[in-house]
Amino acid sequence: MSDLVPRPAHLPATTGTPSFTGLAARTAALTASALALKEGLWSLQRRMGRDADHADMLADLCTAAEVEPRFTGLINEAATALRAVAEASADLARTADQVQHDSQGLHDAHQSEYRGVYEAVNASGVRQARPGFYRTR
Repeated sequence: MSDLVPRPAHLPATTGTPSFTGLAARTAALTASALALKEGLWSLQRRMGRDADHADMLADLCTAAEVEPRFTGLINEAATALRAVAEASADLARTADQVQHDSQGLHDAHQSEYRGVYEAVNASGVRQARPGFYRTR
């Protein structure tokens, strides 16, 4: 069974035939989602870093207070795990940044390539043939 999460309802629905506006909406949604993911991951990275720093301070205070070493060791392990989460979330945020950049590039290329055609077709007022009708072999 797949571990993929179903598509949220706020994303554009897929259609059988791709359209200019449909693809533009999908690339814009992908760009916005990647941006939101990136911002959330950077926030997570900062929070985990702060929490790890606080855990280190708590471990130092426990050592000074001569708390049983196994408890201090557990606090140090928690700090190490929090730093690992911070590092992994930063790596994932950099990847999300690349996805955002690439999807924005796709969106911009799609707009520059097909916006004029889309506007010309809609401005003519004449019903156009289905995609592929004018294709020659």
